[in-house]
Amino acid sequence: INTLVIASVAFQDHITRSMLHPLRDPLLRLKKPPHITANSRAKERGLQRQPQQEEREYVLESSPPPLTLAQKLGLVACPAKRLTEDEWTQVKARSVQQGESAQPCAICKEEFLLRPQVLLSCSHVFHRACLKSFERFSSKKCCPMCRKEQYETRVIHDAAKLFRHECATRIQACWRGYVARKRCRTLRKSLCPKDNQLRRKFLEEKVRFEFTDAFHSDFFRILCKSNKVCEAFLHDINRSLSSSRRVFQQLERKCASEPRESDWAQIWSQVRGRDVWDCPICLTALCSPSLQTEAGTSNCQPSRRTVLLSCSHLFHQQCLEAFEGFSIESRPSCPLCRSVYHKKLI
Repeated sequence: INTLVIASVAFQDHITRSMLHPLRDPLLRLKKPPHITANSRAKERGLQRQPQQEEREYVLESSPPPLTLAQKLGLVACPAKRLTEDEWTQVKARSVQQGESAQPCAICKEEFLLRPQVLLSCSHVFHRACLKSFERFSSKKCCPMCRKEQYETRVIHDAAKLFRHECATRIQACWRGYVARKRCRTLRKSLCPKDNQLRRKFLEEKVRFEFTDAFHSDFFRILCKSNKVCEAFLHDINRSLSSSRRVFQQLERKCASEPRESDWAQIWSQVRGRDVWDCPICLTALCSPSLQTEAGTSNCQPSRRTVLLSCSHLFHQQCLEAFEGFSIESRPSCPLCRSVYHKKLI
């Protein structure tokens, strides 16, 4: 009888401590927790102000609760042991793999940002304030996601690190955009645009900047009022630039050494060895008496002459001249091998 009485008392004590949570007792709600004092709040605020202390991770409620009489007598299983640092490392790795810190809090559905967050032993992450409010509302210690009871809680700062990294990335992107826009504005002031209207405005600004004298500025103002005179003035500038480019192109061509007759014979032997008698530009047969004997075809127009380049490629004269007129380089290159060439009519 004594054993039965002791067992019943032990079960009653265990049910009172485990099932009836202290938050359900209205008398205990009025009692002020002993650890919440003015000094502790001041210490907590001081720790929050120090950036080196914010990155420290620690376990809340590290001391296990005292055993009940039923647990001491072996009538009820004892609670599980506290997690070690290695086990917490595995729990955090599982949480990072699931992306818990990158997702919003499951209770308030808001981003973590820099607010304190906690990691549970079931690898779920919540706001620290949200978890406290959930425990106070439900009057039990149960995970809002997986419903695991009697979990352990650890303060982490993964979401704050992710938020700082994202902010730094945005700042760098804004700075790079500012530098790129500033460089673009500088280039627009120094390089002449290709559009006619923009080019006209650019040259007007350049000439206005050059004319510092009052007489010249008045003359330029009168000149800009007449569109025809201004266009003629710009046309003369373009014509002088094009003539200067042609002179430079002729000088470059004269500076390069031209092939001799023996070199042209060797180039012609390379053409024979290749045995290609079509123009690579228009893809039609080449026209020349010597080429007709070589290729044995007469499907060509006799008015279109053939040009032999120093790189051993053959083209129609009209096709090559059209290609040279289309090219923007000072000295055109071969359409096939992209090498600078000398040409010879055959």
